[in-house]
Amino acid sequence: MTDDGTTNPLGQPIGAEVPGWEQRPHPPRTPIEGRICRIEPLDPDRHAGDLFAAVSADTEGRMWTYLPYGPFVEEDLYRAWLAEAATGSDPLFYTIVDTATGKALGLASYLRIDTRNGSIEVGHVAYPPALQRTIAGTEAQFLLMRRAFDELGYRRYEWKCNALNDASKRAAERYGFTYEGTFRQAAVVKGRNRDTAWFSILDSEWPAVRAGFEAWLGPANFDGQGRQTQSLADLIGLHS
Repeated sequence: MTDDGTTNPLGQPIGAEVPGWEQRPHPPRTPIEGRICRIEPLDPDRHAGDLFAAVSADTEGRMWTYLPYGPFVEEDLYRAWLAEAATGSDPLFYTIVDTATGKALGLASYLRIDTRNGSIEVGHVAYPPALQRTIAGTEAQFLLMRRAFDELGYRRYEWKCNALNDASKRAAERYGFTYEGTFRQAAVVKGRNRDTAWFSILDSEWPAVRAGFEAWLGPANFDGQGRQTQSLADLIGLHS
């Protein structure tokens, strides 16, 4: 995909030109409205209570296994962590809010924000049980992608995870990311080695991914019990 046959006067292969490329803007601290959920900039004063209640439902602490922080067993400790996280611009944290109830359900962020080259990563995805395997959880990922590609004009969208985190790798593939490889001994997290699996979506791939998400999220794709008619991966494949 990256070898387009372009060469310089010396006959050496070089990359394709990117006509009119300009540095992209940094993501704003503004909401993103969806049908099932809304993405809001993290505000500990508004969101901490709901978020702590949501994460506390994960009594075994499974959602924290591959995150570099947590679990938080005391609300004051979690509020302090949220307060610090909310001040940063990279990572830039957002809260996932249920539009029907107004309750904050989970977190995600943009990070490794490279405005010069148009590359951005989604990460720090913290989905408590109430958000796992839900339409809202999937829509939240779509809303963040849509902002990065359609609103901000980024050309590369990344997903990285611990190579041992099979659930995260399956989610990346379901969302239309392409696996690019594993960086061995990439980090030490909670005193343990982390090999990091890399995935990406390019701007050239985004139209098919977007069409698949839009078809999957449409009310017609769900029966009276809320069960999907067609899978997201199949719908993305139909538009590729």
